[in-house]
Amino acid sequence: MSRPTPLEPAPRLARAVGLEPGDLWVKRDDLIGLGGGGNKVRKLEWTAGAARAEGATTLVTSGAAQSNHARLTAAAGARLGMDVVLVLAGAPSEGMTGNIALDGLFGARVVWAGQVGEAELEAVVAAVAEELRGQGARPAVIPFGGSSVLGAQGYVEAGRELLEQVPDLSTVVVALGSGGTMAGLVHSLGAERVLGVHCGAVADPEQTVSHLVGGLIGGLTGGGPAAAPLRLRLDQVGPGYSTLTEPVMDALTTAARTEGIVLDPIYTGRALAGLIAAVRDGQVRPGRRTVFLHTGGLPGLFGHAETLARARSAVADTAVRWPRT
Repeated sequence: MSRPTPLEPAPRLARAVGLEPGDLWVKRDDLIGLGGGGNKVRKLEWTAGAARAEGATTLVTSGAAQSNHARLTAAAGARLGMDVVLVLAGAPSEGMTGNIALDGLFGARVVWAGQVGEAELEAVVAAVAEELRGQGARPAVIPFGGSSVLGAQGYVEAGRELLEQVPDLSTVVVALGSGGTMAGLVHSLGAERVLGVHCGAVADPEQTVSHLVGGLIGGLTGGGPAAAPLRLRLDQVGPGYSTLTEPVMDALTTAARTEGIVLDPIYTGRALAGLIAAVRDGQVRPGRRTVFLHTGGLPGLFGHAETLARARSAVADTAVRWPRT
């Protein structure tokens, strides 16, 4: 895994969102060198590594159809020489693009679970793992989003890495999906320095993150920071997890046109929209060092029809034919 991941200044984006040019930096965990990159790689280093050490032959995990975690589990399995089975919510469609195409490229087998909730999805995972055992495989279940106390340890390490790069860090802004990334950062940086932007992946983001932080403090590593209120923004989910909102589309466009950085409409786009809102209401202030954690997710953009349609329309609106007539 490529680390430490780069920390890049973003002065034009800083001005665009209402900060001073030197205030905003981007932590490029999207550049981690496995399977297209992203924050899930740091978690899989722990969870998939433990599975292999315990003699597992197959990794089984779950997620939404365009799950970045599923895609990177498939890549990790390929790297480790293990089979991978992905249990995805939804059903196959003609437009199996983005992360789903990469799942196949990495050699994973997909089990479509239908339109199910969290509990039902976990039940299908358990049934698939049991079926694999009956076939003689040794499956290891990697949790949804890779977010367990063990997986969150990847971002305990990332938080320490970030402090070495930015000792005067005031706030790191991160997408809050399954909770492990934020929990690890809270453990190593303290709750007051981590702003999580809820993306709609879990029903109770505060309880999810608090549970993982508690496990880190009391179980795996010990001696973590005292419990403190989490800094959460719940205002960027909109009508639902997979729905593109105008603030998110504005955030995608702003990042692309100021710094040439591509975000995705589910996680990093929401995180930047949350940062913009936080600057607007004074939760993040000019003159303080802020880091935006880029957690990856680019392939998911190519599986999101509405975002692609909006991007294509921008090209159509400005395109000309040559020679002009």
